[in-house]
Formats: sequence, C-alpha cells, structure tokens
Amino acid sequence: MQKRICSLLVLLLFPGLDLWGREPIKSLPHVKPATETKQLRARDLGVPFDGKPGRLNSITDVPGVEVGYTTIISGEGKLEVGKGPVRTGVTAIIPRGHDSLNDPVYAGYFSLNGNGEMTGTAWVDESGFLEGPIVITNTHSVGVARDAVIAWRIKHGAPDTTGYWWSLPVVAETWDGWLNDINGFHVKAEDVWRALDTAHGDVIEEGSVGGGTGMICYEFKGGNGTASRQINIRPAAAGKDAPPRTFVVGVFLQANFGRRSQLLIAGVPVGKEIPGEVYKQESGSCIAVVATDAPLLPNQLKRLARRVSLGLARTGTISGNGSGDLFIAFSTANPNAANPDQVTHSVQTIPNDLLDSLFAGVVQATEEAVVNALVDNHSMTGRDNHYVEALPHDRLRELMKRFR
Repeated sequence: MQKRICSLLVLLLFPGLDLWGREPIKSLPHVKPATETKQLRARDLGVPFDGKPGRLNSITDVPGVEVGYTTIISGEGKLEVGKGPVRTGVTAIIPRGHDSLNDPVYAGYFSLNGNGEMTGTAWVDESGFLEGPIVITNTHSVGVARDAVIAWRIKHGAPDTTGYWWSLPVVAETWDGWLNDINGFHVKAEDVWRALDTAHGDVIEEGSVGGGTGMICYEFKGGNGTASRQINIRPAAAGKDAPPRTFVVGVFLQANFGRRSQLLIAGVPVGKEIPGEVYKQESGSCIAVVATDAPLLPNQLKRLARRVSLGLARTGTISGNGSGDLFIAFSTANPNAANPDQVTHSVQTIPNDLLDSLFAGVVQATEEAVVNALVDNHSMTGRDNHYVEALPHDRLRELMKRFR
C-alpha cells in the first residue's frame, strides 16, 4: 500500500513519469519520451550485422505477435526488504495476439544451461504446443506471475471442449537482485495483467523496461532486446529465378548474462577495450523467445530454439554454471491445428533440407538482439546505490571504426 501511495505522489509531482503499469511506448525513466527522441539501436551506431531484417527488426515483424510491459521503478538508497529500491517488471508475449488467445501454436523448447526456470515446458515438450502467452519476470516473481496468467486466461478465455478450465503457463525468469529488492516481492498480479492487457504489435521498447528493467548484460546495463530476419526459401530443384516463399523469424530476449571481458560486438573485443566489473563471478541468465510465421513442426522448432545458443556465442558468452539460458520457439502458422472438433488436420511444414536459412536467421537475430539490449538502454542506480553503466555509445562508435 505504501508503495502505491509513493508512486501516486511521484506521478503528481512529475506527471511525465508513469512508473508503475505503463504501456510499452511511453517514456523511459530519465530520458525523453519516445515521441521526442528516436529509438537508438545498434545499427544506428554503425554496428554491422548479417542478414536482412524485417520492417521493424523486431519479434513483432511476425504477424500476430504482441508484446506488453509493466515497468516498476521506485525508491533509492539502502535496501529495505519489502520497501525497495525497486527495479523490476513484467514482459508478456502473446503468440497470436489477443484475438486468438485460445489457438495454441506449435512450439519447441531448449535449455542451454538449466540454472533457471521456465514453467510449463514439460507440457510443451510432451504435446508440441504452446498454449497461451509467455511471461518473463524476475526469479522470485515466477510464482505470482504464473498464478496471474491463469487468472487472466480464465477471465479472457473459456473452458476447453470437455468443459475443463486448465492451464500450465510458460513463465520464465532472470535474476535482478543486484539492482532490485528481489525479496520484497514487488511484482503483483495486477502488474502481470497490465503487461498482458497492453500487449500489442508494431514498435516495442528495448532495454530497461518490463521484465528487463533490473537486468545486467556483460556487466553493462542489460534488459530486453529484439531483432528479426526476412527469410527467402526456394525449392531445392528450382533455379535462382524462381520466386521464393518469404517468411520472418524474430527473436526477443531478456539479457542478463556474461562477464565484461567476454563481450564481442561484430567480432570487436568491446569488453576488453571498455573494462569494468560488477560481479566477482557470472550470476546471470538469458531467456529467449523465437517466433516465426514459417510452418514448422515442434521438433523443427526445438532445432530453431537450439540455434539461439550460437547467436549468444557470437557475443562472447560461455553460458556459465550460474546462467539459466532457456529458449522457446513457436510458429504462428497452422492455425487451429490443436482443435479437437475434427479427428484429423492437414498441416503444412518445411522440409528439413530447407531449414538452413531459418537457422541462420535465428543466429543473426539473436546476436543483434543482444547488442540492441545494450545499446537502447541507460545507466541505472539500484538498491544499496549499486550502479551499472550503460554501454557508452561514443566508445562503441569509435571501436567499430578502429577495428573494422
């Protein structure tokens, strides 16, 4: 209650800040509103990447995918458990959007290093379907987020055809305890609902918003990053002049991993050139969500999820023992494939021999999403005055010119 009163006082004194349940395209703390300043991303600083991005270079390039955030920021100074400072939030991803909440998507899951949590994945592996949204938050808020997703689905959905209300939500986490009062349990059900309710397509924010608010990546300020690739696929027997089928693959990740010295950006040893330290040993994680409109089966989507590992490796991480690197991939193709109202369904898929360009797209988009999370960000001071600097743009520009 005290937290909410405090936030109301802040809003009265500073009406330009919406610190609690805010929509994805409003102002970040301590920067100009999005309407006044262009979103700055890695390509704007001269960082080169392989592949052709989609229109938005975002997971929302995949038709139907919607993303929403709730960002929770309050307090400063010494940690008082239960009071703050608070630097956390919630991210929600709805695969087919609000209009098709009850139409599951084919999905696959992969764990690169399992020191983390992504609930609901046993059933994803067993059934091959992702049913409902994906929510990402901090480590100690997984339980409340899971329960909140169930309550939200009951409110917005309907029982299945047998009359059962049933849900095993996918809720994932990374640890934000260096900046956030993680044991204060500041994420509430209404914060999860706000992220779900405000999820939308088109442009989404990156950096210190939603579940990524308190995260650290390569000992710079981390958080959310996204990127996409357009993929052209031709039949194996067709010539180069044959018209291709065009698909999109998008990656969204909550980046909270890596030591400074490991960081590579487009092959440049940025972390060694801009030294610094936050931790004595790696204690972060990475949650990645891969979306595509290419018609793929669950086993093929698991193969896509695995390729996130190669994209992360391009940025330097070794996926340390303390890292929870958990990835899920889904396809928005084949609508109604899970509908039990008919005995059989005809579904489309792409032959395995034609998957290489999709694999490449995942690797490329993952690498760029990590760098976007670092670039489209700002320095942050959290609990006990712990300070994490953002990747300095001027130094990155200089290094790109010098090394390339």
